[in-house]
Amino acid sequence: SDFLQYILFILVLVGIDQGTKIYMRSLANGVEAYSIPVIGDFFHLTYVENRGGIFGVMQGKIMVFTILSTLVIAYLIYSEWKNIKNYTKWTKIGITFIASGAVGNMADRIFRGYVIDMLDFRGIWHFIFNFADVFINIGVGIILLDIIVKKLKSRRE
Repeated sequence: SDFLQYILFILVLVGIDQGTKIYMRSLANGVEAYSIPVIGDFFHLTYVENRGGIFGVMQGKIMVFTILSTLVIAYLIYSEWKNIKNYTKWTKIGITFIASGAVGNMADRIFRGYVIDMLDFRGIWHFIFNFADVFINIGVGIILLDIIVKKLKSRRE
């Protein structure tokens, strides 16, 4: 069924996220700020243990983010469960990406007490992030595109 496909897709994406985190921690031997240049000084793999929120804000407040994330996820499941059958395929795919990212980072918070970040585009900005963060942004982008396309189509009719 469709539902099973989305669950499998979530498991694959969470596997990619967790696999890259485990690999990076092993590569760095758990040493924070261990960094490997991949593309000159533009892109590095840099091992960071984020004990705060998105983009490293509020360091040391991991429990606050764990509780807030759990409440938000529970609320979204509760409030959206009845509506999901009315969503377009693209919105469902977007939700799948967002859920994968949320589960990947939540697993880190619960089982490690911190979130592992490693994607370091120092040529653009100073934030270091992970694949879970990428998945959340892809999901939001897909949903926004879906909304824009729907609006444009309804204007033409």
